[in-house]
Amino acid sequence: MTDPVGKLPSQLDQLPDRDPEETAEWAASVDAVSEHAGTHRAEYLLRRTLQHAEDAGLALPRLLETDYVNTIPTSAEPAIDGDEEMERKITAWNRWNAAAMVTRGSKHGVGGHIATFASAAWLYETGFNHFFRGKEQDGSGDQLYIQGHASPGIYARAFLDGRLSEQQLDNFRQESGGNGLPSYPHPRRLPWLWEFPTVSMGLGPLSAIYQARFNRYLTNRGIKDVSNSHVWAFLGDGEMDEPESTAALALASREGLDNLTFVINCNLQRLDGPVRANFKIVQELEAQFRGAGWNVVKSLWGNAWDELFQLDTNGALVRRIREVPDAQIQTYQTRDAAYIREHFFAGDPALVQLGKSLSDDKIIECFQLSRGGHEPRKVYAAYKAALAHKGAPTVILAQTVKGFTLGEGFASKNANHQMKKLTTDEFKNMRDLLELPIKDSDFVDGQVPYGHPGADSPEVRYLQERRAALGGPAPARRTQPLPALPAAADKTFAAFDKGSGSQSVATTMAFVRLAKDLMRDKTSGKRWVPIVPDEARTFGMESLFPSLGIYSPKGQTYEPVDRDQLMYYREAKDGQILNEGITEAGSMADFIAAASSYATHGETMIPFYIFYSMFGWQRTADQMWQLGDQLGKGFLIGATAGRTTLTGEGLQHADGHSPMIAATNPAALTYDPAFAYEVAAIVKDGLRRMYGETAPGEDSDVFYYLTVYNEPMPQPAKPEGVDEGIVKGLYRFNTAESAGISLPAEAPRTQLMASGTAIHWALKAQQLLADEWNVASDVWSATSWTELRRDALEADAALLRGEERTPYVRQALEGVTTPVLAVSDYMRQVPDQIAQWVEQDWTSLGADGFGLSDTRDAARRHFGVDAESIVVAALAQLARRGEVSAAAVKEAREKYGL
Repeated sequence: MTDPVGKLPSQLDQLPDRDPEETAEWAASVDAVSEHAGTHRAEYLLRRTLQHAEDAGLALPRLLETDYVNTIPTSAEPAIDGDEEMERKITAWNRWNAAAMVTRGSKHGVGGHIATFASAAWLYETGFNHFFRGKEQDGSGDQLYIQGHASPGIYARAFLDGRLSEQQLDNFRQESGGNGLPSYPHPRRLPWLWEFPTVSMGLGPLSAIYQARFNRYLTNRGIKDVSNSHVWAFLGDGEMDEPESTAALALASREGLDNLTFVINCNLQRLDGPVRANFKIVQELEAQFRGAGWNVVKSLWGNAWDELFQLDTNGALVRRIREVPDAQIQTYQTRDAAYIREHFFAGDPALVQLGKSLSDDKIIECFQLSRGGHEPRKVYAAYKAALAHKGAPTVILAQTVKGFTLGEGFASKNANHQMKKLTTDEFKNMRDLLELPIKDSDFVDGQVPYGHPGADSPEVRYLQERRAALGGPAPARRTQPLPALPAAADKTFAAFDKGSGSQSVATTMAFVRLAKDLMRDKTSGKRWVPIVPDEARTFGMESLFPSLGIYSPKGQTYEPVDRDQLMYYREAKDGQILNEGITEAGSMADFIAAASSYATHGETMIPFYIFYSMFGWQRTADQMWQLGDQLGKGFLIGATAGRTTLTGEGLQHADGHSPMIAATNPAALTYDPAFAYEVAAIVKDGLRRMYGETAPGEDSDVFYYLTVYNEPMPQPAKPEGVDEGIVKGLYRFNTAESAGISLPAEAPRTQLMASGTAIHWALKAQQLLADEWNVASDVWSATSWTELRRDALEADAALLRGEERTPYVRQALEGVTTPVLAVSDYMRQVPDQIAQWVEQDWTSLGADGFGLSDTRDAARRHFGVDAESIVVAALAQLARRGEVSAAAVKEAREKYGL
């Protein structure tokens, strides 16, 4: 309903007003100020009133935006606890060497980025000199997510510190020789330096949030007190467009992660041009973060602006800088004072008068040199404020100039992200600006020299003293030799060897039961980290709720609706289960934090993340790569797997390809177990390899992907002597004879090779072939097509080195002369991974194409992978060899209605 003049009633009109007269007086006061002092004064007063109310803790909606000025005024800035002049010299050396490294590398055509670090140098240097804790005090220190394009500056600092050599700097982006530096932060390529792989994909901010959250998890569960660890994520304003960058902002504020600070380098530029050409990215980000409950600190303008703001008695300047779009701010960076007077100080008489009162030098200083992100006192104040703020995470929005100090050819130019080098003259100008003692004669044959003041210079001693006081070098990744986790009792795994008898059990249930048993282990049980994206009941895990508890930093502040039931929903501050809600990306970020805790905190954790297989690799494969890059360990469990097992759900839930995507990741060991005892054997070996004693030549920095199914089937007993085959990827489950099939020795024979749930169709086909077509067949379980392929590729590589080595798949099939028919619940490309190494006749069946909604039997008939389809395919394969008649194939097709 609307009022008589057609306006909707305000929200307050819905509430009883205890004193309408007082309310009217407040409204009249606002009207009076607007009329006599102007609307801008009224707006100012209301903003200040709301800010005061917020500071006083009143329960009012927060202001989403503040003026386009610094949050911390100059008068409130704390003094820097250090030698500012010495830090200026150190920063100058690092700026120089970062630019020199990329320029010298450009002659090899390997690329590099100069402009990003040039804009962010003080954001890093202030942290390294005063805030970022190293690992030498408590083994954890702070966690630093470095902006990928700023890596040259981090290398330059490590060079000044003596951690890198000139040769290594010259091998930037040239790693194949073994002494190079990766282009971006990368633990797998430079594991002693980098902890977290980052570049502008949004994975850094997402991971940083969940790392801060996992730090609290470790502390609250009593694994390790890491309450002193702070997570710093350095991000670009353009990177914030990635959906992952802001996906978990509400989680961070909801859980009060005041151990987390985002530092967003707002140089207003992305790769091609302005981040928000016609708008203001800082204001947009402020509203987004404040709306999500974060503390926001803006550091936009340098000290040169103080005089201007003092002269701005009616707010005209503040209004003007708020309305000027970012692209115009960039243009001011490249124009003279006359242009700025004409285009900025115009329109408002007060602005015109202000512009006339300023000298050209003052205008240039303000608009081209003075930014909050380029002044260490501003950055120091922002960092201090972030650490002092309690109860919520902080984001620092630091305005900078992309390409700062690199000269007129770089600063704020749209193309500067792609510019890889400076000329000799540009370097000389940079040298003079930075006041570095580098002589013209140091440029030999036109090559820019690296600069270093000497290992015993005051600059290096100061740098090292500051780092020693903060706990040692940073960034740094430490992997102290950790004791192997005690192996769980053999009986835990052996319990699955006897099978389930007549009881039908899905392999998903088998894994959950195994995990439950392993988490009961008195020594290693507490180190398991179960992660589930709001599907625990689907996977039969609800029995873990009361026993393990669901992690919640607030505990349980309510009485659950099912409290009177045995398996009630129990949240606890020390809960072990991470139930993330419907966010596969968040669950993967949790997994990565847990999977790399052995390096980050020196605490070995065993995460397992169970999910609908369709919603794992397909949705978050980029994070699986991040996991491999970060050398994470653990178990990914793709449940309700396969294209035909999840009845009725249809196309969006039908996974026919996750093993193929997983096969592209070198760190992923992908298994498609058919039986419960296979699941147990694979998990047992995975625990040994990742957390126990590795065999010679084995890489322990891997993770496992197991596909498990929701189709209940009788689980057979484990045959003798199959453990090696289960782990390596293939073994003969039975022969026609061991299956009780009696046929003449001269009967045609085939080999049925299957993985996962498809082995049950193969077993049925084995019986049909014998009973109805007098064909004998052996059934093989292919637990890992991918591991078979990798073994074969390694054998091929060995042959090229002159070494004799036979692929395991050929060893397993040695002596077999009959054809092989492979089948899985995935696209044919999955089993076809090994086709070229199988010497026998090879045919495969698979569920290629889009999924569909129907019963399991109908879906399998649709894709031609059911038992009857296997029979027809096997007969056709034998017919091509002349071992059965072509008429038999036609008869079988008609008999089975294919």
